[in-house]
Amino acid sequence: MKKAFKILAVIVVLLGIVIAFNYSRLNIISGYSAKSMSSSVFVAGRSVEFTDETDNNFGPINIAADEVDESKKMASASVYGLMTRKAVYRKGLGSVLITDDYDLSQETPVPHRSSITRMAPYPYGGMKQKDTVFSNVKYDQINAAVANAFEKVDGEDVKKTRAVLVIYKDQILAEQYADGFNKDSRILGWSMTKSLVSTMYGILQYQGKLSVWDKAPIDEWKEDERNAITIHNLLQMNSGLEWEEDYGKISDVTKMLFLEKDMTKSQAEKPLIGKPNETWYYSSGTSNLLSGILRKQFSNHQAYLDFPYDEFIDKIGMHSMLLEADMEGNYVGSSYSWATPRDWAKFGLLYLHKGNWNGTQLFDASWVDYVTKPTPTSDGRYGAHFWLNAGGFHPDVPKDMYSANGYQGQRVYIIPSKDLVVVRFGLAGNDGMDFNSFLKNICTAIE
Repeated sequence: MKKAFKILAVIVVLLGIVIAFNYSRLNIISGYSAKSMSSSVFVAGRSVEFTDETDNNFGPINIAADEVDESKKMASASVYGLMTRKAVYRKGLGSVLITDDYDLSQETPVPHRSSITRMAPYPYGGMKQKDTVFSNVKYDQINAAVANAFEKVDGEDVKKTRAVLVIYKDQILAEQYADGFNKDSRILGWSMTKSLVSTMYGILQYQGKLSVWDKAPIDEWKEDERNAITIHNLLQMNSGLEWEEDYGKISDVTKMLFLEKDMTKSQAEKPLIGKPNETWYYSSGTSNLLSGILRKQFSNHQAYLDFPYDEFIDKIGMHSMLLEADMEGNYVGSSYSWATPRDWAKFGLLYLHKGNWNGTQLFDASWVDYVTKPTPTSDGRYGAHFWLNAGGFHPDVPKDMYSANGYQGQRVYIIPSKDLVVVRFGLAGNDGMDFNSFLKNICTAIE
């Protein structure tokens, strides 16, 4: 009997050591699962079962167990009953991970929205497009390329594509959705949100309210070497600030997204480890810092919340778009924005038309030149919060192509030389999709 107690005591001690060692990791796993579940159910309108089987069904996130409280619009998750995390849905602001002291009854400012839809064909209104046939387009080749994006490999759905949309000269050439999705399905853009943040800066600069060449207005930087960092450096991810962008472990980015109340501070607190304009490093913390700087441009919180919708999102009819905010009411500019594939395509079309939306100029045409200028030391792969093909990363695709990219292969491709916008959503990135071949087959179908 004593021997059994000793063995049990050793097991308990070992279990305690394991839990203590993995405490932060379990916290992040539960946090990811709860946040994903809350957004999937209350923003995208999906079921708990569907979310568990798809969005949350990968290691180590799939070891978490989720529960949803419809009445409180809340999701919770834990790992083997440990480290329970909660996420709550706030109308107009999406879902957010909360702490135990969060007051669910508090009133939170929400953005004012416009839902006016013009009586015009897509993309400028809600009416059906007129049938248009282009003599220079090989439709069979485009349809085959789109179908291939959904094709299974040896019976396994490794590509995990959810939606593809191909638009040429403002006309939808092809559109396809996986089971459970359609043209009205909101889909998370992940890091495509970064390109939305960049656009907000382009609009403010066009309105004469700021210059991206100004020094970043961070009080903590005024008395040290970081005071040389400009907004431009931040937009190009070329500030030289320390950051670790690794989703496979406890890193700066996972701590920020799943542990922080105010995500705008994480990058601001980091020291310089390189030189501004000479040290490119992809950083989600930088995008949230830019969201915080953006907030400082307005006299009050309500004006900040309204700005992207008033001056951009609702103005081009992206009425399904929802930007999610952190606990302090800052837009999570690194990661959290939802919209339908057709509305995401409108974003691409806005850039294809150099900031002009059906006769209204939202940002200067030169802003496109700015965001597509390669960042020093990025090997031609990155501009101002947009990914580029200037360095030929996709060798069989025009080098003028640029894109908004997100985790798991969310993409809005803009290809000016072909007058094309191509949208793809899914749960697999380059490990499941051959984007070079996919785009090549679409581009070569247009003569």
